Amino acid sequence: MNARPSETVPVTEQENPRTRNLSSLAVAEIVGLMNEEDALVASAVRSVLPEVTCAVEEIVARLSGKGRLFYIGTGTSGRLGVLDAAECPPTFGVSPDLCKQLLRWL
Repeated sequence: MNARPSETVPVTEQENPRTRNLSSLAVAEIVGLMNEEDALVASAVRSVLPEVTCAVEEIVARLSGKGRLFYIGTGTSGRLGVLDAAECPPTFGVSPDLCKQLLRWL
């Protein structure tokens, strides 16, 4: 087995012990567990708000200085990037040119 210490594996790639036996649970238990896990998101984001603020400020500064927005991903991640790029102009009122290059690759 090639198990790596959890400190070296991003949390998004670690096994969640609470969902280890997900396929053996009843539907109501699965839905409840999903809801409980979803409820953890807000506090997790709250714990890194200073870092999120800094990232947003840096992104705004770069985009204001004629920087470009890049989405990188394959499979589902790539498709979600395309969807997000397509939503930038109507959602945030930015120029379609900001994400045009990405959408042109399709």
